Amino acid sequence: MTPDVDVVVVGAGPNGLTAAIVLGRAGLNVAVLEARRTIGGGCRTEALTLPGYRHDVCAAIHPMALASPIFQRLDLTQHGVDWAPARYPLAHPLDDGRVAVLSRSLAETEASLGEDGPAWRRAVSPFVARHEDFFANVLRPVRLPPNPVLMARFGLLGLQSSRRFERRFEREPARALFAGSAAHSVLPLTAPASASFGLVLAIAGHAFDWPCARGGSQSIVDALGALARATGCTIHTDVTVRTLEALPPSRAVLLDVTPRQLLAIAGERLSSGYRRQLRRFRHGPGVFKIDYALSGPIPWRDPVCGQAATVHLGGTADEVADAEADVNRGVVPDRPFVLLAQQSHVDASRAPASRHTGWAYCHVPHGADVDMTARIEQQIERFAPGFRDLVLARHILAPRDIEARNANMIGGDIGGGANTLRQFLLRPSTRWNPYTTSDPSLFLCSSSTPPGGGVHGMCGFWAAATVLRRVFGRGVPDELKAITART
Repeated sequence: MTPDVDVVVVGAGPNGLTAAIVLGRAGLNVAVLEARRTIGGGCRTEALTLPGYRHDVCAAIHPMALASPIFQRLDLTQHGVDWAPARYPLAHPLDDGRVAVLSRSLAETEASLGEDGPAWRRAVSPFVARHEDFFANVLRPVRLPPNPVLMARFGLLGLQSSRRFERRFEREPARALFAGSAAHSVLPLTAPASASFGLVLAIAGHAFDWPCARGGSQSIVDALGALARATGCTIHTDVTVRTLEALPPSRAVLLDVTPRQLLAIAGERLSSGYRRQLRRFRHGPGVFKIDYALSGPIPWRDPVCGQAATVHLGGTADEVADAEADVNRGVVPDRPFVLLAQQSHVDASRAPASRHTGWAYCHVPHGADVDMTARIEQQIERFAPGFRDLVLARHILAPRDIEARNANMIGGDIGGGANTLRQFLLRPSTRWNPYTTSDPSLFLCSSSTPPGGGVHGMCGFWAAATVLRRVFGRGVPDELKAITART
């Protein structure tokens, strides 16, 4: 397949490709092996429904890609990525006709939330004002931060449950807007640190945006693949790695896989204590996803929703919390919290002229074998009457389908593991450096390592930095040192 190399990377998702780029730029000979016929991991775009329609298979909206220090320095816009922002990053409609909106403008969001606007500003403005320092510290393993006052302030807020954080708001729009963002954690909203997810996403919306990638999320990994090849990396697709013996000889192996897969591939090379820790790693709830080919734009009751990249459909904060509590105790919710993206509103390449796409999913219990189509569409119809009349075709992915397409998404878990406080602080094990394993030549670089799920490449960056230091005795390339210096 390939001659001896310095490093083998298993998996060509955003993290594996980012690791390959960093190692390649350091002058190493790198081979990337990908099980599927195309690169991408959870960042792919395919024609899933009808001719002329292009759908993001998993990741669709990318606030963390804009916030990512490594993606900023790689400057993906110079390599084919064209970000397509909507008028608003996020809208959350309520049954009484009000719509809470997250705007790129903090002042506009404050004004839209009325008497809760000042409380919203007080919560997020210190971090928006210093967003570069903030995201450099958030998108890394847990360490003593170089900005201790800023991060201690975030810790006081973020370690709260979403339900407790919401108490600072007097009215439903602000409470619901925050609860929907916090629900991206796929945790019960009573769980410690669930507020951190709502805060991080709100701060990203104000500091950067929540855009889609024009032409599809595939353009992000295509750019990363081109950057990797430009450093001399070779990428081999249609190669399923089941054992380490199948790999070409190398000094180090980085695996963009979950702990469960690491055990299957390399269990005999790992210590008994480390294997026990990996077996304790838990995966979170799954998702049930539908892609739509639509004959026209979604007929939102309030047109403001049509100007948002993402629309959260769940009603009040209490209703969102109830749905997420059901999911986490293994119960399928009757009224699920639905996350809907409408990329074709800002990217005409996604559908034929005058036609549109819809991208929607809800959380379900881990590995649930249930058809959520009717329940998802009831939630959409609730705020967009007549939606079903526009549906020309659907493509459905249940948890088992999602795992079949991407082996890292076990039981439909798209985040690389449950976001419990323990697994947030110690992900995936109790090692000081979470990218190392008990074998000094094997390393993890997946979203099962810090900083977790999302299309940002930072798991790959930190894993590559570890390999360079521990195996090759060198630092990251000079043009990337600013990332480590800031943290």
